[in-house]
Amino acid sequence: MKVMAIEEALRAHPDDLTAWHAYSDRLLERGDARGTLIRLEQRLPRTRPADRPALEREIADLVAEHEDRWDDGLPGAARVRSRRYGFATEVAVTWSDDVREVVEQVLRAPFVTTLRLTSNAADDDDDDEEWDEDWDEEDEDGWDLAVDRGAPRPGRLDVRALAGLDLGRLTELDLSYLSVGFDGAEFLAGLFVSDRLRALDLRYCRVADTGLAALAARPQLAGLRRLHLQRNRLTADGVRSLHRLTELTELDLRYNDLGEAGARALLAAPFACSLTRLWLYDSDVGEDGVRELAQAANLPPGLRSMWRCV
Repeated sequence: MKVMAIEEALRAHPDDLTAWHAYSDRLLERGDARGTLIRLEQRLPRTRPADRPALEREIADLVAEHEDRWDDGLPGAARVRSRRYGFATEVAVTWSDDVREVVEQVLRAPFVTTLRLTSNAADDDDDDEEWDEDWDEEDEDGWDLAVDRGAPRPGRLDVRALAGLDLGRLTELDLSYLSVGFDGAEFLAGLFVSDRLRALDLRYCRVADTGLAALAARPQLAGLRRLHLQRNRLTADGVRSLHRLTELTELDLRYNDLGEAGARALLAAPFACSLTRLWLYDSDVGEDGVRELAQAANLPPGLRSMWRCV
């Protein structure tokens, strides 16, 4: 099998150990040390506990010797956040005037399937859960700005700078804390030409009901499993648009004024019975909304019992 065909197969099935073994053959033919790394890391789970320290040292020495050269194909502005067998799989890029060229080059890497776009080079090193509260200042448009906990201010950007890019290879995209806007969300929806995306983070992106409706209407996004929509000025109408995303299992709706109607819209969603995680506060839905959630027979028992304790 040709190298490109193996890479395509591995992007679709990244846990296929047989395909990785075949890929290691091609890498070794080209003198790429990652071929050896694949063999060593695949051997590790089958190694006797007494022999594992020696094998782990061999792996560490191999990585230390060659890792600097493994990112030669990535632009300097890209920051690798995660790897598999030495290949970059998750990359962060700071928004800049040449963001399109940088992202385009990142997407040429064979196994980058997770992309995070940030407004500041330091943003991707912060703990996301520390940014949940205390956003109470507003800009000239009435949108909240970050003022506490060291959280970054939402960066202003025009996502049309990404025009022409094919984001279809991505399984996860993180745009959190970037000012996408409802019109930007509508434009962004058109950049997905495959149905591979499984996680989308739009916290503090200002997409509002209109932008969310445009994204949810995109057939290529119907397979989303995880969606973060914290602080986007969503209402019950926005929640209703999510009914198209039937595969959702994790949903973040914090800091949106949903009210009881929003709680009812959530419970009417086809994915309500499949949710494993739901980020939502009592203040988002009000007392009547809390009562609806606590009594909802179609919510998983764990989530329903949580609302009974509110």
